[in-house]
Amino acid sequence: MTLLGLLEGGPSHGYELKRSYDTKFSPDRPLPFGQVYATLSRLQRDGFVVVEGLEAGSGPDRKTYAVTEAGRAALDEWLAEPEPPEPHLQAVLFTKVVLALLSERSAARFLDLQRAAHLDRMRSLTELRREGDLIDSLLADHALFHLEADLRWIDLTESRLDALAAEVSG
Repeated sequence: MTLLGLLEGGPSHGYELKRSYDTKFSPDRPLPFGQVYATLSRLQRDGFVVVEGLEAGSGPDRKTYAVTEAGRAALDEWLAEPEPPEPHLQAVLFTKVVLALLSERSAARFLDLQRAAHLDRMRSLTELRREGDLIDSLLADHALFHLEADLRWIDLTESRLDALAAEVSG
C-alpha cells in the first residue's frame, strides 16, 4: 500500500520508489530492491498498477509504473481502516522471561541485557532525532516512545520476577 501511495504522486520506476520509500519511511532499514519489484509484480497482477512505459538502458528495460483507479480505491480503503492496536498480549520479551524462569536460567540477567540493548538503541535514535530532518525526528520519536514503554515493562517485570517464577512453575 505504501508503494501505491507513492505512485499516486505520479508514475515512477522501481528504483525511484525504493529511494523515496527509504527516505520517507525507513531511513535506517532500507527496503530491498527484490521486495520492491516483487510487490510491484503483485500490484500489477491484482490490477492496482500498470506498466506505463519502458525505457531502454544499459541493463534490463526500466519499467515505469502508474497507479490504476482500482489501486486508488484500494489505497483509499486501506487508509480509512485503523490499524490494530499493538502490541499483542504475547510479546517476545515476555516469552523469553517466562522460558528463562521455567528453565531456571536467569530472567534478571536477560532483562538487564535487554535494558542495555534498549538504552543503546535509544541513544542512537536520540542522535537521529537531533541531527535529522522532520521525518527522521518523527520516526525516531515513535520508536523512542515504544522503547520507553518497554523499559517501564522491563523494570516492572524485574520487580515481580519472584512472584512470576512461582506462578509459572506451578
